[in-house]
Amino acid sequence: MIFKKKVFVVLLICLGLIAGIAGCKSSTLGGKELDTEKIAVDLARQVVGGGYQIVSTPELKEWVDAKKEMLIIDTMPYEDSYKKQHIPGAVQFEFPIPEVTSIDEKTTADYLNLLGPDKDKLIVVYCGFTKCTRSHNGAMWAMKLGYKNVYRHPGGIKGWAEAGYPVGKVS
Repeated sequence: MIFKKKVFVVLLICLGLIAGIAGCKSSTLGGKELDTEKIAVDLARQVVGGGYQIVSTPELKEWVDAKKEMLIIDTMPYEDSYKKQHIPGAVQFEFPIPEVTSIDEKTTADYLNLLGPDKDKLIVVYCGFTKCTRSHNGAMWAMKLGYKNVYRHPGGIKGWAEAGYPVGKVS
């Protein structure tokens, strides 16, 4: 009887360990953590490749509240996104989602016109959310065009709105 109890306890412990290992394995190998890691690694690689800096949603809100002189650029489509909600004070200049390796002369001229002559001005570029790469393209091209103080706001309008910060709309 004592032997059966010991075997039963050992089996319970083994089953608990197996269940715990299986739970850890499923949460790290196919669950949300790997998704988060992929987004983080992609973002880090884009930042390094683009040569710009990043600013978090709370930091950007502090800059806005302090009326820090900056140009905020929303890279989302005008009708589908910017018109419905954008960070107050942001201007719109759409970029595509896939990484842009070249831009035509007209787009370059239009972007330079928006960015202005001051290559040291603070520029913040955002799009919809962290996985969206429109803001990567906007920030990367500002850097390629010679601007030195360029930030990407990876949380985008989704992060801004989820934080409960006010959004602008076009009527």
